[in-house]
Amino acid sequence: MERKIYRDLAEWESMSVQEPLMLIGVRQVGKTWLIQKFCEDCYTDTFYVNLEEQQSFQSAFDGDLSPAVILRNLGILAGRTLTEKTTLVLDEIQVCERAITALKYFCEAKENYRVIAAGSLLGVKINRFSSSFPVGKVRILHMYPLDFEEFLTACGEGLLRDAIRQSFQENQALPAGIHEKALQLCYDYMLVGGMPKAVSDYVGCGKIITAFRREIHQELQLAYLSDMTKYVSSPYETEKITQVYQSVPRQLSKENPKFKYSVVRPNANKRDFYAPIDWLKAAGMVLSVNALEVPLSPLKSYTKEGVFKLYLSDVGMLSSLCGLKPRDLLPEENNMYKGAVAENYVIQQFAAHREVLYYYKPSENMEIDLVDDSAAVIPIEIKAGRHKRSKSLDQYIEQYQPEAAIRISALNFGKAGVLLSVPLYAVFCLTDSGQ
Repeated sequence: MERKIYRDLAEWESMSVQEPLMLIGVRQVGKTWLIQKFCEDCYTDTFYVNLEEQQSFQSAFDGDLSPAVILRNLGILAGRTLTEKTTLVLDEIQVCERAITALKYFCEAKENYRVIAAGSLLGVKINRFSSSFPVGKVRILHMYPLDFEEFLTACGEGLLRDAIRQSFQENQALPAGIHEKALQLCYDYMLVGGMPKAVSDYVGCGKIITAFRREIHQELQLAYLSDMTKYVSSPYETEKITQVYQSVPRQLSKENPKFKYSVVRPNANKRDFYAPIDWLKAAGMVLSVNALEVPLSPLKSYTKEGVFKLYLSDVGMLSSLCGLKPRDLLPEENNMYKGAVAENYVIQQFAAHREVLYYYKPSENMEIDLVDDSAAVIPIEIKAGRHKRSKSLDQYIEQYQPEAAIRISALNFGKAGVLLSVPLYAVFCLTDSGQ
């Protein structure tokens, strides 16, 4: 599947960056496939090793960590010669701390070694690194599930993708039939999500959502749980992490979706679940959106300490946990989780392009789902249906006089004053354009 992050790998290579490249992402997000495709396209001599599956290769990093010695040891174990011209791919590097340490020496070497590392739960490993992580010696890229634009490409809908981009740039409504087609594919994406295995199954069954094998999400959750047990200190810690993860649908379905520890477990507090939340964030399994005291730039200076919302890293996983069926997401339906899923979808699209996300809720009667300051401070409201009324957004505009405001909904493209209407299926245009 075509992935945008491929361009980042290509840029790393074209600039002959000395630092090894480290690709971080949840299990089965497509890291290995992407790296192997990139190496096939760019290099003539590549050596790939999975340090989790081929555990004997971990011994190559015992003792001397100079690149020449490591390549010699790996070559002996593999039965082939490795040189400074060999591109070295270290998959599942998180299982071998010495291999992570060795990246520093590849960076500092006289020769410009090409080293690419990848692994699931690397964020957790880095956070718990017993020795000093080679900060500044590694180029880190975060890989996310397919966004909706990549999903359209994978579905063979390149013409529709390009039409959406053109309509966004020209702020012209799409013809009704095309709008409805795009909207239906977007609803399908909210059920399928962006994990490659799920997208592949959806495309393989002819893009018929009722034929899509929903069990894939349960299988992915089991894979995450299997990974989790390798990096936690006790079954009790595993249980708490799982409780937080499974509480996300309940958190988001409430009128005020601010994360509450008591929703995870009655009478619980921050002390009980702060560490599990930190673990899930580091693992890339949840996305955090921070509350703002006031919507002023720079937003990070006005973060409300300890107040946040949690979303899942993949909207398909959320829909699965909520038990949603295809018709539950249609505009005319009134499902309690529909709004939460639409929010999660939008947050997921933005998270792949923004380091930190924010929302603003100054009172019970006003909430701005997302505030973006990549260009100017822009309030963004997210609606699952076709409602035009935006009470909170109207209040915000009146109070803060922003140069632009955005309503994301099932409505077509349009503009009224500073308010820009962006269809749910066109969110990727916002993230790319820095609106």
